[in-house]
Amino acid sequence: MEMHARRIADIALQRFFDGKRRRVLIAVAGAPGCGKSTLAERAVDLVNDGRDASAALFPMDGYHYDDVVLESMGRLAFKGAIDTFDAHGFRHMLQRLKANEDDAIAVPVFDRSIEIARAGGRLISQSTDIIICEGNYLLADRAPWNLLKPIFDFTIFVDVDEAELRHRLRERWRGFGLDEAEITRKVEDNDLPNGMAIVSASAEPDLRLTNS
Repeated sequence: MEMHARRIADIALQRFFDGKRRRVLIAVAGAPGCGKSTLAERAVDLVNDGRDASAALFPMDGYHYDDVVLESMGRLAFKGAIDTFDAHGFRHMLQRLKANEDDAIAVPVFDRSIEIARAGGRLISQSTDIIICEGNYLLADRAPWNLLKPIFDFTIFVDVDEAELRHRLRERWRGFGLDEAEITRKVEDNDLPNGMAIVSASAEPDLRLTNS
């Protein structure tokens, strides 16, 4: 994991300095449970530790529709599927972050302990040089998600095989105290099908990393 995170950080720094210090957006995409969040968080820390540039994390999960909205759509049980996110709102925020015209921008952050996004959960200052964005559908090849890739300066997809992905997803939900029946429902009926769809229906990234 450390090697992959270092590679992401090095790519981000190279893009930043090659671009004559213009703000850089890096995408880290992949199935739920592939480890993209951990890699992105560590890459941000590595950039900031080097002190040559500053970095911030921008997770896609803050753009989950609220449970009230999902209930009205009949999609609450499938939270995390591609149609349960505000794709247009997310795209507009990416464009705003790329333009970097504001002193600071508040972005929503998903609180997994309550499974709800918190509006304005994080501030990204104008002085931030590199934004590493992580999420399931950053490279999805269906509209309107396919409008995202051109916004990024570099795209990365994190690959994990299906058996390992199933194991990680089950362990994730065990960590939240769910019983085995509910874990099986969440993994087999929602998370794993979403993950396999992400693997099969994402645009080709600039770089693939195997996080076994």
